[in-house]
Amino acid sequence: MSQGSHDAAHSAVGYQHQTWWALVELLRSGPERPDSSLTLEMYDDIAWDVSGTPTELLQVKHHKGRTRRLTDRAMDVWKTIQVWMDESSPGDASGPSLVLVTTQTAAPGSAMAFLRAQDRDEPAALKILEAVAAEEGSGETRETRRQFLALAPSVRRTFVHRIRVADGSPHAEEVHAAARTALQWTLPTGHEELFMAMVWKWWDGQALALLQGRLTSLDVGSAQAAIAEIRDQFTSENLPTLVHLLDVNEDEIREQHRTRPFVQQMEWVAYPPRNLQKAIVDYYRAYTQAAQWVDEDLIGIAELERFEAELIDEWEREFEWMTEGLAEDADEKARQAAGRSLLRTLLGQTGITVRSRYNDLFFARGHRHALADAGKVGWHPEFEERIKQLLHVHA
Repeated sequence: MSQGSHDAAHSAVGYQHQTWWALVELLRSGPERPDSSLTLEMYDDIAWDVSGTPTELLQVKHHKGRTRRLTDRAMDVWKTIQVWMDESSPGDASGPSLVLVTTQTAAPGSAMAFLRAQDRDEPAALKILEAVAAEEGSGETRETRRQFLALAPSVRRTFVHRIRVADGSPHAEEVHAAARTALQWTLPTGHEELFMAMVWKWWDGQALALLQGRLTSLDVGSAQAAIAEIRDQFTSENLPTLVHLLDVNEDEIREQHRTRPFVQQMEWVAYPPRNLQKAIVDYYRAYTQAAQWVDEDLIGIAELERFEAELIDEWEREFEWMTEGLAEDADEKARQAAGRSLLRTLLGQTGITVRSRYNDLFFARGHRHALADAGKVGWHPEFEERIKQLLHVHA
């Protein structure tokens, strides 16, 4: 790998770590800030605000490896100081607190070590930073250090008072564990990793909206409600939706399933083409989701069979009404219309659900198509004879 590629990869990891760390920050600090909101790349890498006023700014630094110490001459330190001098009025005693979150560990006796939340020694930290700033040192940070020394003594004291160093923070590969620990009392027993995957998927969507400006900030209450809603899907009365419409390649799925018996069943009643295409997607999502539920031990075969039996019972009642309502001399067009009406009616039924609080309608619609695929239900009045011929031909 070229040096350029290596640097780009490292930058990408660092940027991803920043986004992931925001979730950890939200989970860890959110309960203590019920009236606050979190932002990304607005006031700083990450920031907390109350009613649009920032209260804490976080600079997040990720480093590969675990051996390097964070020193007071480090580029990260002075780049961060530069950002805060430029953006956060260093002499404002009522300004937001300033937090450097870094995977590195501050060297013992350093200013960075003295600025941790615990065992702080602000006078010692200020004295060390002033001494480092006065050195000839690296040309890359010289202007920043000169600017720091140019601040009035009282401003430097106020500035340092607002700084906190959160060193030794988890690396990118450890962030998942940190988030899981923060949610340990919420984890559904036996389904911990699936729950965490759903939380991360939710967070990825929120983070993207924040970065794109579609969402200005995410308030703690909304985040807690969203995570509670995910957790609620793991109760005995509910289930999580695992196959979302946006995750499906509709064109590919339609091509794969266009010759299946349930599709033929809909064609026998001249079902509208666009709705037929949507039915194929419903079938795929329902079939795939049921398999995933079973694999994740979220539901048993017996429960799915009970659900299937109820759908069949419902169909039997409606199918008889349909056939009873047809004239003996009804032509094919009338039979198609009757079957099409039956299919539309049943696909719109919401009374039968796999669990009492599971209400994603695609699952029942798709399961009805699965039953039609197996020839257990049908829509055309003569579907039984036709499906026997169809399945025989396929065999």
